[in-house]
Amino acid sequence: MTLPEKGSTVVVGLSGGVDSSMTAILLREHGCNVICATMSTWNGDLDLKPNHENIRSSCYGPDEAVDIEVCTKFCAENDFEYHVIDVKKQYRENVLDYYKKEYLAGKTPNPCIFCNPSIKFGAFLDGIRKEGINFDYFCTGHYAKLVRPSENLVPGWDISKTTENGEKQFPLLIQNASDSTKDQTYFLYRIPSETLERVRFPLGSYTKKQVFAMAAERHLAAAERAESQDFIPPEYAEQVFADTPSIPGDIVDLNGHVLGRHKGIRYYTVGQRRGLGVSSPAPLYVQAIDAKNNRIVLGDNDSLLSAGLTADNWVWPNGAAPVEPFTADVKIRLATPAVKAEVIPDKKIGSYTVKFAAPCRAVAPGQSVVLYINKTIAGGGIITGSISYEQ
Repeated sequence: MTLPEKGSTVVVGLSGGVDSSMTAILLREHGCNVICATMSTWNGDLDLKPNHENIRSSCYGPDEAVDIEVCTKFCAENDFEYHVIDVKKQYRENVLDYYKKEYLAGKTPNPCIFCNPSIKFGAFLDGIRKEGINFDYFCTGHYAKLVRPSENLVPGWDISKTTENGEKQFPLLIQNASDSTKDQTYFLYRIPSETLERVRFPLGSYTKKQVFAMAAERHLAAAERAESQDFIPPEYAEQVFADTPSIPGDIVDLNGHVLGRHKGIRYYTVGQRRGLGVSSPAPLYVQAIDAKNNRIVLGDNDSLLSAGLTADNWVWPNGAAPVEPFTADVKIRLATPAVKAEVIPDKKIGSYTVKFAAPCRAVAPGQSVVLYINKTIAGGGIITGSISYEQ
């Protein structure tokens, strides 16, 4: 399920890049009434200058003005209705403040994962509706698919709901894209089921190479435009945390012996090797971040192996949480291959333990664990801790 019905009115989340631009073009060619919109998040709170060299330096920053300029031109050339929707306040509260709070708590946040449900598929759509824009579907250039199962993912775990007509209906679920190298489903798992009913991902069945080729055939300027980069590049981080000065502390080994001093826990992530400022005959890595005692704990590579993890703040299809253990493929970060695991409800309501079939490296609290069954997202949560692996 990738394209809306012909004749439907769709809003395309336009960034100015090749993916969203081709999404708008493909939908028009399919016979949809296309409206384009861009969300405005930048509030000028950092002392940064926009980049006018066709390279977007970050997701959040003054380059937004360049994006809007590019989008305005694209829509004028292709006769698309275009809107810019202000979500600055919501973005600060739900993304920037969350990002800072998590780092200062010794966790490793993923702002994109919370931006999607709260902003891109949340406040942005609310703002579009407040503009009086009526639409049938919201479409983006994400590499993902949507499927509606005909039965439960796991026997005994009922993810269906009863409609007003008394019929049993299964929710739309996010499935891996055809292009595994560009698959973005890991970032989308928190979008609520009710929101997905009016969402479509037209590029889910294409490869990135095909999208570039189609854009070049249609002489789209976006085919030559650089891809957007990080949420906030490292060189901007100092300004983001300017109101919360770093507090130096001890760097210790697994036995608590002091090895050196760190400049602030927000500069470190689990699994990090470079920039530790500690000399050792063997490679050392950040094994844990002890926010309570303001310490960075180092260990060898084997100390990073985990037999499993604990997680809370889960989201499930139709909000139907499983009550019995089940098996799934799990990912603990975008770039890490999925591994088989058993997902077990804990005594603490809302918390689950995930036990890996094979040890995983560098499980980081604050990151997400996303569950897949037959390449389809079955749920996901925020990692709270790792389970040590005994060799």
